Amino acid sequence: MSVLDWVVLICSTIAVVGYGIWKTKGSKNIEGYLLGGNEAKWWTVGLSVMATQASAITFLSTPGQAYNDGMGFAQFYLMLPVAMIIICITFIPMFYKLKVYTAYEFLEGRFDLKTRSLTAFLFLVQRGLACGITIYAPALVLSSIMGWNLNLTTLIIGLIAIGYTVSGGTKAVHVTHKLQMTIIFIGLIIIFFLLLSFMPDDYSFREVLQIANANEKLEVIDTSFNWKDRYNIWTSLAAVFLFLSYFGTDQSQVQRYISGQSIRASRLGLIMNGMLKLPLQFFILFIGVLVFIFFQFTQPPIFFNEKVSEKIYASEYSDAYKNTEQELSTLFDERQSLYKDYLAAKESKDDSKILNSQKLIELSSEKEKQLRTDAKEIIKSYDSTIETNDKDYIFLNFILNYLPKGLVGLLLAMIFFAAMSSTASELNALGSTTSIDIYKRSINPNADEAHYLKASKLLTLMWGVLAMLFAAFGTLAENLIQFVNIIGSVFYGTILGIFLVAFYMKWIKANAVFFGALLAECIVIYLWYNFIYVEEHFSFLWLNLIGTGLTIIFASVLSVFMDKGGLGAAD
Repeated sequence: MSVLDWVVLICSTIAVVGYGIWKTKGSKNIEGYLLGGNEAKWWTVGLSVMATQASAITFLSTPGQAYNDGMGFAQFYLMLPVAMIIICITFIPMFYKLKVYTAYEFLEGRFDLKTRSLTAFLFLVQRGLACGITIYAPALVLSSIMGWNLNLTTLIIGLIAIGYTVSGGTKAVHVTHKLQMTIIFIGLIIIFFLLLSFMPDDYSFREVLQIANANEKLEVIDTSFNWKDRYNIWTSLAAVFLFLSYFGTDQSQVQRYISGQSIRASRLGLIMNGMLKLPLQFFILFIGVLVFIFFQFTQPPIFFNEKVSEKIYASEYSDAYKNTEQELSTLFDERQSLYKDYLAAKESKDDSKILNSQKLIELSSEKEKQLRTDAKEIIKSYDSTIETNDKDYIFLNFILNYLPKGLVGLLLAMIFFAAMSSTASELNALGSTTSIDIYKRSINPNADEAHYLKASKLLTLMWGVLAMLFAAFGTLAENLIQFVNIIGSVFYGTILGIFLVAFYMKWIKANAVFFGALLAECIVIYLWYNFIYVEEHFSFLWLNLIGTGLTIIFASVLSVFMDKGGLGAAD
């Protein structure tokens, strides 16, 4: 990076974090610290909800997802507006009516303390793991491709997020979210227009889109049914349960909107998120497609983490690795004529020529995939511990190698801000849940406001340290954005099932839902380990539906037997 890029990165980070701390210092009570004094306007709520979800993983992984697999990932968000409407009708009024600090307080009034504590515990486990990943994942990618020390990068991201979150609580998260999302939007728009300017002069925009379509990058809807396929129209129906649980029962999101000025402000904020998230995700994916088009006319690397390639060049595997690069270069040159032939066939409207040209492009694409696989095998032969999934390095590789000076610093700031925004929300939620649902309720229920304010800050700090420790010893598995969704899917279904029983099945009492949820969670963990982790038999997104359904079924069945035996707890 140039000196200018470093100046932009450092100054923008100091400015945003410093402004957040300055604007929000001095919370005097627990309500002001955890709910921000209920001062958030609807658009602040909406931006904060989006910033919480839009982690650095989104901006590192999503373009790479589109580069490799096309626009199909957009299907994942099709049911998000439906989930937002359900939450606005059911969840928000209940949380406001009871004036809760956390989502789980509601469950004690509806059921009992052990059900509240179980649900809070499930949240703390999955969100604590996810928080470590949201720090570790961008730190790993940035440190690897920039040559930075991994632990130092992890420490910087974690400490900055911890600093302003502990200092200002929920209000600090809201203030910084607004600035961070503004810079993120600006960065995305800049890179979009730069990519458009990088398109080859010999082709119209319509023609480059036809080339992308020939490579199956523009297909959004997939109606085929496959249990293993993670992103088709059917798994999007299962994803609605993930969204209901994430936005309706995950404290990192609930805390964003229960701190709104009113029910109306919270509802408008969620509706804003529901209306904008799908277009935003579509836009980020389309940026990934544009990066793919760019590398169809600019020679791409054989492996997008070029720091790894440098190590191979200096090893005994150098010749074999360079041979695969040369074959890719030859294939790249051949593809230029294939694209011209394809566009000529499209212009002539000759179906047989179009079909033949498309088959040749598909064969070329398969050859490229094989060459990249061969390169990864060489890398594994050199060092089996090196991560060879380079999807998450594609977008960052483009930023570092092809953007003008100054903009590289801005785009890296965007990634840092995304990492800090989601981390801050998670730490804020982990600290509030631990302090309210565990410490205040079960450990020390008789202290004063000043004590609980101090405890909340210390617990937020504790979770920050734990998240950094987990990040420091973490390992990367899967594409980053998928890994976070997998963690959530293992726990979200059970949590959502408990809340749905609480809202809609008034005849089911505490013991039935408590033991039903425990049994459901055990089965979900078993299914995940044996049918997804060891060998994938179905998509992890179905775990959300399975966990929800099993919790409701077991609670219903146990309710019959426990009521007959006089074991059901009163509401």
